[in-house]
Amino acid sequence: MKKHNFYAGPSILPESAIKATAEAVLDYEGTGLSVLEVSHRGKEFVATMAQTEALFRELLGIPTGYAVIFVGGGASTQFFHVPYNLLETQAAYLDTGTWASNAIKEAKLFGEVLVVGSSADKNYTYIPKGYTIPADADYFHITTNNTIYGSEIKTDLASPVPLVADMSSDIFSRTLDVSKYGLIYGGAQKNLAPAGLTFVIVKEDLLGKVSRPLPTMVDYRTHIKKESMFNTPPVVIVYTALQTLKWIKEMGGVAAMEQRAILKSGMLYDEIDRNRLFVGTVAEEDRSRMNICWVMKPEYAELEAEFNTFAATHGMVGIKGHRSVGGFRASNYNALPVESMQALIECMQEFEKSH
Repeated sequence: MKKHNFYAGPSILPESAIKATAEAVLDYEGTGLSVLEVSHRGKEFVATMAQTEALFRELLGIPTGYAVIFVGGGASTQFFHVPYNLLETQAAYLDTGTWASNAIKEAKLFGEVLVVGSSADKNYTYIPKGYTIPADADYFHITTNNTIYGSEIKTDLASPVPLVADMSSDIFSRTLDVSKYGLIYGGAQKNLAPAGLTFVIVKEDLLGKVSRPLPTMVDYRTHIKKESMFNTPPVVIVYTALQTLKWIKEMGGVAAMEQRAILKSGMLYDEIDRNRLFVGTVAEEDRSRMNICWVMKPEYAELEAEFNTFAATHGMVGIKGHRSVGGFRASNYNALPVESMQALIECMQEFEKSH
């Protein structure tokens, strides 16, 4: 039976990236060594790192004056790296879900944090609007895609202060104007690579302005100066990221990924809205293209476990909703084929007919 991978992360990757990595595990770049054992100082991996950064810049159209670095620790580590580097007196945050609230918690260790808007009152099922960003804040932080609850900011916001964005789960899924951001960060394990790599895109003139001393590993300037090689990077993960970036370029770039995301998410949302058993959980204008969440309608709530089992027997993997939400979630990352989304829709239709 064919498996359709809807896991939220680690998640589906392009088949070409998986195959290239598997081959490199046996023989990396003709060295006769595995990518698992090569030195990160060797010329082959130095070239891999350089190519990865170059494609990152090309695909996102990153302007001059911005550094791209790759570090460890996951996006959750960036929750304190960001304020460590940027928060001097006050920062503004938008609370749109679990990861945003975690970032807020960490930032409060470094200075005053103003939460300008929150959707916690409705279980994070919408993106707050009509808030005011204080013009004297050191930066304004947003989480662009709400992986757990299924909402997304799909445009580049205007901000009177440097805009900082956690784009862990929607990077490379829509076109960006990077110049509108002061800093973008994210974990790789959604649209880029396996878990173990974190990317940071930062406007260099924002750095070096806080009065506190910075630990070496926390200071972004350390990694900029050493070209992401201050300490040993996750070599295999960087290699896989490069293969994914090559695939995105071959597929037509980020604009093509955006069109795929619109198509596939639209297919599933149409079925959720049509199907008499299911109902969406997020305000329609704020529905995520990456993480699509839905539940049984109240009158069919007792069928939730049955549908999860039914879907699993039909090859659907990872559609159970996050434990804090329940229901169902289909993650629609770039590498998910249209055929997998169609298979899920047909599964939902078959379940509807049986009830």
